[in-house]
Amino acid sequence: MSTDTNEKWKFILSQLESQFGKRLDMNAILLIIGIRELGSLKDKFTKEEKVRLMHIAVCRLFSKSGYYELIGVNSKGWPEWKKLEDLPFIDVFEQESLIRQYIVDYFEEEEIY
Repeated sequence: MSTDTNEKWKFILSQLESQFGKRLDMNAILLIIGIRELGSLKDKFTKEEKVRLMHIAVCRLFSKSGYYELIGVNSKGWPEWKKLEDLPFIDVFEQESLIRQYIVDYFEEEEIY
């Protein structure tokens, strides 16, 4: 990860920590992105819904590289994604670095911070 991306990542983490009052891990950030993409908030999500929300986030993040495409929303208003291409096989450290880069890009594109 580039120095610039790393600094932006640290800034995002500090902003989220300030907003939520605790340090968030990658799954929590993916959950936040998934909720934003869903467009509705409720008091409590089930474990299954949280997994789906994180999947929505991953699809949204990787859609910028052409791996997924938003095909619409289902009858319950949840985004539906179509996989266009398999993700490349990379080790866990490369995967985390790539997801961090995509999260930084997402926060910039959405003008969140």
